[in-house]
Amino acid sequence: MAARREGDSKGRKRMRIGLAGVGRIGAFHARTLAALDFVDDLVLFDAVPAAAKALADQVGAGIANDAPALLASGIDGLVIATPTPGHAALLRAGIAAGIPTFCEKPVAATLDETIDLANLVAAGEVPVHVGFQRRFDAGYQRARAAVAHGELGFVHTIRANTNDQAPPHAAYIPTSGGIFRDCNVHDFDILRFVTGREVATVYATGANKGAAFFAAAGDVDTGAAVLTLDDGTLALVSSTRYNGAGHDVRMEILGERGSIAVGLDDSLALDSAEEGVDFPRGPRKWSFMERFGPAYRAELTAFADVARGERPSPCTVRDALEAFRVAEACELSRAEHRAVALTEVKGL
Repeated sequence: MAARREGDSKGRKRMRIGLAGVGRIGAFHARTLAALDFVDDLVLFDAVPAAAKALADQVGAGIANDAPALLASGIDGLVIATPTPGHAALLRAGIAAGIPTFCEKPVAATLDETIDLANLVAAGEVPVHVGFQRRFDAGYQRARAAVAHGELGFVHTIRANTNDQAPPHAAYIPTSGGIFRDCNVHDFDILRFVTGREVATVYATGANKGAAFFAAAGDVDTGAAVLTLDDGTLALVSSTRYNGAGHDVRMEILGERGSIAVGLDDSLALDSAEEGVDFPRGPRKWSFMERFGPAYRAELTAFADVARGERPSPCTVRDALEAFRVAEACELSRAEHRAVALTEVKGL
């Protein structure tokens, strides 16, 4: 572990953070970290050294020539934002070095390796925080409080959607794990976070109306699932890569005495067919980084607290595993055209 540094104006220990991966989300994290007043130094590594240097020049960061050099650079915390195939190895290396680690989802590409990592983290003392940023969005936190405090009475139905404005590049799809593991895994995690319940069964399907590269990779560009939670609550979860109206991530929680919605504001990527209705007024959001900018900042601030030993991980590898298991069940359901119980999917 690196030596303790002097505190910032709020008394927080200033930190040296290492970031692996400077692609789209990595570059976004680098800019976020560079703007946080308690980040004393930022060190970047990428498999493409020129990309790391270009970003480092922009944000005033240092660079490491490889992952071992990054881990040996005296960092107080490691942020992993590489492509998915590199997550597990870097996470293991961070744990072995005793460095508190933040890892973008998924922590591994397979269920078996995710289980192995969950066991590894549980057996040790190095904290790991998995990047499910919706847990830090003010709307989802408000919804969680409403459910926990009984404001809605019993909850009977939840609707959740993740609608991307435009599809990613064709080369990304074969490595994505499929729409349920890539997109809806965020819905599965936040469903557990908001309700405090587990998923019992799923029935999922999907379709392709867009580019041929989805079907060529065995994936779909639009997915839907009906989930039954362990208390009988029904959750309707959907996603698409083609939502031309804008990036649209929402959750509606319908209860006995009231209902609440997350993402229902003037940026809503939906037009009303009713005469005289001028809601939403816009402007709309066009990417997940725009939609969840404040949540990403709060997430990395929370990770700094984890790295300093001031709080436990707010999203553990075990949490990531449970969301991954739901996604696995959905893919199995889609492939076999049947309902799948979560007991059919390996877990801890």
